[in-house]
Amino acid sequence: MEERPAPLALKIVAFIMFLFLLAPVVLVVPIAFSADSYMTFPPSGWSLRWYVDLMHNSKMMGALGTSTLLAVIVTALSMLIALPASYAIVRMRVIGADALLAFFTAPLLLPTIVLGLAILIVFAGAGLLGTFTGLVIAHLIIVLPYALRVLTTSLAGLPLIFEEAASTLGASPLTIFRRVTMPMIAPGVVATAALSFLVSFDEAVISLFLTGPRITTLPVAMYQHVETQADPLVAAISVLLIVLTLAVVLIVDRTAGLTKTFVK
Repeated sequence: MEERPAPLALKIVAFIMFLFLLAPVVLVVPIAFSADSYMTFPPSGWSLRWYVDLMHNSKMMGALGTSTLLAVIVTALSMLIALPASYAIVRMRVIGADALLAFFTAPLLLPTIVLGLAILIVFAGAGLLGTFTGLVIAHLIIVLPYALRVLTTSLAGLPLIFEEAASTLGASPLTIFRRVTMPMIAPGVVATAALSFLVSFDEAVISLFLTGPRITTLPVAMYQHVETQADPLVAAISVLLIVLTLAVVLIVDRTAGLTKTFVK
């Protein structure tokens, strides 16, 4: 069936929607390079003073280090858990596989505020509030459903015939997984790692319930800064986070290809 080109009116509407979605970015970038002492648009002058202030802001830099370390650990743990779990669900056809997948991805259906309150109540009794271990466990609860969903999609779209062919040639299950399955789902694995890192790094609501004076994450530190001050420091941090996100997307594109991220 021959595809018809989209009507001009539809293209115009899509363009307007893109502008609407990108409007916050268009506003944040100039403010991040403002020479003013408060947020104003358009800026009266241009300067890199807020990036210099960020380098000397011990609270923000400490929160950045915490968020980065937290995201790396959560990403590694989510991959170690989600990869064998998704393989068992898709390939080993365990009893109640669909029910298990629905159970493990259930946090995606809950409002974040409700999930955060539930974690707060449980962690308060376990003494995990305001601890790095508590943050790792809480972020893992949030990230793991995303990792499972992406990896199960990749495995479900991978033809079983390749693994069966390797099996008939005498390869062991471990060898099949290492030499056949993993290379073919590599785009999905790369995408899962990137998504897990970004979700953990950007998580604010859950972290608000668990952080304290001794430990905080960058999104929480930004939220607390905006509550008390109206300078462009947060805008400067936001631009750096946009650059980080674009860098992750480019890494995925260069290593796996965005069009091959999910095996179809």
